[in-house]
Amino acid sequence: MALNGILVPLITPFDADGAVALDALDRLARDVLDAGASGLVALGTTGEPASLTPAEQDAVVEVAVTVSREYGTPLLVGARPDLAERPGVTAALSTVPAFVRPGEAGVIAHFEVLAATVPLVIYHVPQRTGQTLSAEALLHLAGIPGVIGMKYATTVIDDTTVALVADMPDGFALLGGDDALISPLLAIGAHGGILASAHVDTRAFVRLATAWQSGDHARARHLGNRLVPLARALFAEPNPSVLKGVLHTQGRIPTPAVRLPLLPAAPSSVTHALATVS
Repeated sequence: MALNGILVPLITPFDADGAVALDALDRLARDVLDAGASGLVALGTTGEPASLTPAEQDAVVEVAVTVSREYGTPLLVGARPDLAERPGVTAALSTVPAFVRPGEAGVIAHFEVLAATVPLVIYHVPQRTGQTLSAEALLHLAGIPGVIGMKYATTVIDDTTVALVADMPDGFALLGGDDALISPLLAIGAHGGILASAHVDTRAFVRLATAWQSGDHARARHLGNRLVPLARALFAEPNPSVLKGVLHTQGRIPTPAVRLPLLPAAPSSVTHALATVS
């Protein structure tokens, strides 16, 4: 199943008793797909997977599998590569283990072993893992059998990015992971994005991706510029605190609760984010 367009990395909503609100998760998944998202991600960073029990993680994935099957859309699963073996899951979304910093050869060896067991979308996010990679290493990873894509979140678009885009192999999908930089990354050839901000204005992010891919550059630039303030506002505090505050205020999830070590967003941050929604 090809990866392109906008995939939404689902939050994990909690109810007033602190339990996972599976009904709200189901509605949210359907909302973003109805609005044009091309796929879902369960148990990504936005979903607070480290704070969920294994049983809660399984329940979240089951909801996402059910909805994705109904819509015929891809589903990526983070946190636990073993869950990518579940029927209905397209691929695992996986980072190199944080804090280890194994060097480029170690990163390549790690993903070669993992991709031999499950289809894989590599999540390259050096500000979280502490591991930077050269263009040569990224292109090596892109060519590993079983690697179908990469979530690319380096906070910059630089020579390494350009080199990766220029030589991507066929069948490999480059998906932006820095919400505020998604427009320029699409402009130089990314296939889409995995964007937490797309919970809030899914249609606008979908239109942005479509505009770049169809060659409507003037419209794409306009949409991209308009969406940057929203993306920045939603990430003004640790993700997904502000996002959950916005979704709760909009009546889409039962509470704005996050689990420790995260804290709820300040009301001023939520108010500011809401003011950027067109």
